[in-house]
Amino acid sequence: MVKKEIRVIGIDDAPFNKFNDSKVLVVGVVMRGGSWVDGILSTKVAVDGDDSTKKIIEMINKCKFKPQLQCIFLDGIAVGGFNVIDVKELSKKTKLPVMVIIRRQPDIENIKKTLIKIKKQQKIKLIEKVGEVIKLDNIFVQLTGIDLEKARKILKIVCTRSLLPEPIRLAHLIASGIVVGESKGRA
Repeated sequence: MVKKEIRVIGIDDAPFNKFNDSKVLVVGVVMRGGSWVDGILSTKVAVDGDDSTKKIIEMINKCKFKPQLQCIFLDGIAVGGFNVIDVKELSKKTKLPVMVIIRRQPDIENIKKTLIKIKKQQKIKLIEKVGEVIKLDNIFVQLTGIDLEKARKILKIVCTRSLLPEPIRLAHLIASGIVVGESKGRA
């Protein structure tokens, strides 16, 4: 059984200009279920860099909420453009299951072609390592350290105002509000 007030964290990056910005803000929202915000975390990662896994692990492991966290939600597998998160490493180093939340069926082949074109083909292994994309109701997920049945139960608790988990929705709103001055776009 999954408790209604399961403590989770949702992570999303802020808007950035890939031509002018070298770093991008990454925000984590810690919630109990889909109703109560317990805290906000942040870090910065390099645009199209290789430091997202390390920075997110540090952000989570150093926070006061870590002992109560039960699950990590990522809005996609990358932040700051193509700063691809090693989801297996994130799960291993935090000792937490990770759910990658994807709004639309990803075109993995097109992503691979783009990475080759921009000479970042080493990131393809990180994308392949995460595992299969699963359609779950009206979103897509990739699961690490958690089975589909438990993932479904947790999502039912945390998706209170949209198809996305509330911690991701709020991380998106907060990150864009800080960087742009007000929240914009679909959260």
